[in-house]
Amino acid sequence: MPADGYDARIMDPVEHALFDTAIGTCAIAWGPLGIVALQLPESTGDRTLARLRRRLPTTQPAVAPPPVEAAIDGIVALLDGAPVDLSGVVLDERGVPEFSRAVYAIARSIAPGTTLSYGDIATRLGDPTQARAVGQALGQNPFAVIVPCHRVLAAGGAIGGFSAGGGAATKRRMLAIERARVGNGPDLFDAEPAPLRAIAPN
Repeated sequence: MPADGYDARIMDPVEHALFDTAIGTCAIAWGPLGIVALQLPESTGDRTLARLRRRLPTTQPAVAPPPVEAAIDGIVALLDGAPVDLSGVVLDERGVPEFSRAVYAIARSIAPGTTLSYGDIATRLGDPTQARAVGQALGQNPFAVIVPCHRVLAAGGAIGGFSAGGGAATKRRMLAIERARVGNGPDLFDAEPAPLRAIAPN
């Protein structure tokens, strides 16, 4: 989930673009080392950009270069229901704490249509007691969708928190688009998942 606390002070000057998706207008920001932030939709495009600028106040609008345009195309396709693999999109993680980077790396391995719990990620990090810390790290995720924090659920399959616009309803909608199983109920869709389509690294 996008986080207003993301530390942009050590970042190079960044540029941004708005783009429309099936769930609303997103904003993406980038610099010379990769994607700096992805902002999920607020109620309007202006509010989406305003929230991005709370973290990146000096960002300037620009035409996305080809690697960023490829990332945008992948995000749009993913939010339209295509099984796109965004793990090759290069992120600029300067300013992201080491623990959060480790959490994000595991989250990026979760394929569309599947989920892990906060406890699962903590266990993979070697300390099952760190589930709460995992949740906090995901709550500060500046790369939502690219780092798919919406695929991480609370214990017992509960939907868990989501700090983007619309909260848990947006998280549930994104999981529905990806045909993911939530809780102990049946799959949201019965169709077999299509093969992943990868986005090439920057």
